[in-house]
Amino acid sequence: MIRVLLVDDQALIRAGFRMIIDAEPGLEVVGEAEDGKAAVDLAYRAMADVVLMDLRMPTMDGIEATRRIGEDDRLAGVRVLVLTTFEEDDNVVLALEAGASGFLGKNVAPDDLVAAIRVVADGEALLSPRATRGLVARFIAQRRPDAPEYPGLKYLTDREREVLVLVAHGLSNEEIAARLTVSPLTAKTHVNRAMTKLNARDRAQLVVVAYQSGLVVPGPIP
Repeated sequence: MIRVLLVDDQALIRAGFRMIIDAEPGLEVVGEAEDGKAAVDLAYRAMADVVLMDLRMPTMDGIEATRRIGEDDRLAGVRVLVLTTFEEDDNVVLALEAGASGFLGKNVAPDDLVAAIRVVADGEALLSPRATRGLVARFIAQRRPDAPEYPGLKYLTDREREVLVLVAHGLSNEEIAARLTVSPLTAKTHVNRAMTKLNARDRAQLVVVAYQSGLVVPGPIP
């Protein structure tokens, strides 16, 4: 069972999402919060797996709440999926940098919302179809003109570095496996090892590291 926490300052939006989620097998809403501070407290008490996080809220916004969840060792297994009205807002990238696993627009179709929750709960990165990885990469590049240091990069094998580049370009494990002529399980193993060495919570953070470090730049896959 995937346990979902709803965080939005509008009760009507929370009610709508609850109806969709509770109607799906394997999904359960375990709590609601109307601001980021309450979300951080409730994420632990409710033992949530996925937090649907609004960005613009009183008391504490979704970016700071996402950051606090990411920094809390007790919440190491919690994934944050940002829901926003402004999909091309720079705040979306701030949320990814803070540790969000992906984002969707609030006008998402019910089936896509359910699929997104399952994807994020499984440790995958999820970006809105309207917001391309190129757009995210451009924002990250603009915000990080001097790339931060990532010591873990030097410990990656050549294959892990190659896989990291493909993850940053948005390829799934199956697509990476086909491109490198290996099994999907082998591709997943390389991804997991890269995550461990880079101390990344999930694939979304791998994407951020790849762009911020300069390992990947916007454009086609080399």
